[in-house]
Amino acid sequence: MRRTPARRPTIKDIAQRAGVSESAVSFALNGRPGVSEGTRNRVRRVAAQLGWQPSTAARALSGEGSATIGLVLARPASTLGVESFFLQLVSGVQEVLAARRLGLLFQVVPDLEAECEIYRRWWAERRVDGLLVVDPRTDDPRPALLTELGLPAVVIGAMNTHPGGEENTTSESHLANLWADDAGAMASVVDHLHDLGHRRIVHVAGLPELVHTQRRVNSLRAEAERRGLPEVRSVSTDYSDSEGAAATRRLLTGEHPPTAIVYDNDVLAVAGLAVATERGYRVPDDLSVIAWDDSVLCRSTHPPLTALSRDTTAFGQHAAEQLLAMLDGEAGTRVQDTLPHLLARGSTASPAEPTLG
Repeated sequence: MRRTPARRPTIKDIAQRAGVSESAVSFALNGRPGVSEGTRNRVRRVAAQLGWQPSTAARALSGEGSATIGLVLARPASTLGVESFFLQLVSGVQEVLAARRLGLLFQVVPDLEAECEIYRRWWAERRVDGLLVVDPRTDDPRPALLTELGLPAVVIGAMNTHPGGEENTTSESHLANLWADDAGAMASVVDHLHDLGHRRIVHVAGLPELVHTQRRVNSLRAEAERRGLPEVRSVSTDYSDSEGAAATRRLLTGEHPPTAIVYDNDVLAVAGLAVATERGYRVPDDLSVIAWDDSVLCRSTHPPLTALSRDTTAFGQHAAEQLLAMLDGEAGTRVQDTLPHLLARGSTASPAEPTLG
């Protein structure tokens, strides 16, 4: 059953509960003279009971909105410094918001619980008019919370609740979804490697709880089963260069090292390439390497990395445009964005028997 979004408490609500005028509430909450100390204390007590928070923007006080969009990223801050995806995504978002004279409120937090708490606080304080939500989880509490709060939001990335690929209206008019087909992209990667003759393929994946990670893992498994490839698997990391290097080192020192490794971002791939070179592997003769997200990093290595490419800036623009359409009164929709395409460069080739001692 669809729940009615919660309503933010107002000065009028406090006045009714405390039995005073709205002007008295304003005086009490803003520390202005004109009310007794007893009234001031009673008003503040009622405000706390109702969960009222002061607005940080004058436009919000006038009922016109905050003119701000929120984006919270629940990832280790140490993994963001060199990862180009989010920088490109935010630049696309900002380009669209700037045209409408809207601001972007961005915050990095350690986990999902902290992210949800920020949403509650921003809602109570009227800090944002809408949200861009990234990294959908396999068991994600955020859609239910946003439904409860009634905050317009665009979820960027595939959601578990929508397995199909067609555009459609979401079940909640204030929620929209923009996604790309990770499963189809992974299938194109396996096609490329299989056609080259690779049979031992490992996917160095990102965070396992993310829906897009699971879709890539499941697609790899399905493609391997379809082709009868038993030595194909995925391992998880946190997207950092240190874990990418450690995972690669374990794979290359194992009993049956892979002939091809697919990395879930450019940072992992560059770290893996460095480890392979350090251990005497010739890329691509002894090992083929593919990065999920193309970037200047992928084009600057030797050899340059084969990579899945898409216009991430445009992806951010599309997400922002969806959210603005909702703020203009349209219902939330689910839209599939352009499928990432594989750019073959010098890091992939047919496998040769290793000449390592």
